[in-house]
This record gives sequence, structure tokens and C-alpha cells, in this order.
Amino acid sequence: MKKPVTVELTGDEALVLFEWIKRFNAQDHKDFEDQAEERVLWDIEAMLEKTLVEPFDPEYGRLLAAARATVRDSVD
Repeated sequence: MKKPVTVELTGDEALVLFEWIKRFNAQDHKDFEDQAEERVLWDIEAMLEKTLVEPFDPEYGRLLAAARATVRDSVD
């Protein structure tokens, strides 16, 4: 077995990534070159879902908006 790779994200980055993967995985048409790519996205979504508490918060929309504002590049 290969050595695991660790990727560190801030909580805001993890929340933004989770939301994007969740929406992407819900689409009917996806352009994958190999099913392994889809499997990896499913696995990342599941890992984030187990870690994050925000998706289950009634204020999820507000929390997501705040996380996006923090992660987004500033406009000068």
C-alpha cells in the first residue's frame, strides 16, 4: 500500500471544497477520464462530511457564505 498523503485545509477552505464537491457529484453528466477520478471525489466528499459540522447546522447557508468570503481573493 502506498504511503498516505496529507493535505491541510483551513476550516473555511474545507467547507468551500465540500460544497463544490457535493454539487459536482450531484450532477448527472461528469466528464471523467477514468472512474477512479470519480471514486476519489466521492471519498473526499465522505471524509469532509465526517469532519465538518457546518453542513448540519441550520445556519449552513450563512456559514458557507462567510467561508467563501474568507477564501475568495480580495478585489483591489
